[in-house]
Amino acid sequence: MDTTRFEAASDASSVFGVVVIIVGGLIIVGGLIWAVRLGIKVKQREPRTPRGGEHPTLPESGPVHEEQQRREPDEVPRAEETGRRLTPHELGSSGTRRSDDQDRPRWDPGSSGSFGSGGSGRK
Repeated sequence: MDTTRFEAASDASSVFGVVVIIVGGLIIVGGLIWAVRLGIKVKQREPRTPRGGEHPTLPESGPVHEEQQRREPDEVPRAEETGRRLTPHELGSSGTRRSDDQDRPRWDPGSSGSFGSGGSGRK
């Protein structure tokens, strides 16, 4: 029995398999290179963020200042005053309103100020 035909066929199929693997690998590598180049192009089109040491510029309208104010809660009327319970849609927006007294609260002299500050804890 002559097996050279079978050996030649098996050699051809193994060579074909190796060629398919190499071509497939080249396609994948080409796709990855294309994706990286596309990502670089997209990144170059985006506006640049300031790096360390660079300072943002002031808006054309000038510097923006903070506004501080004291707020106090809006009181909810009690059921005894109105004669019935209020439903949620009658309450309106829960929140606060501007306080008439805008002086900042200060600590009382002799009070500890905060927990663990070393004070006696007594008034």
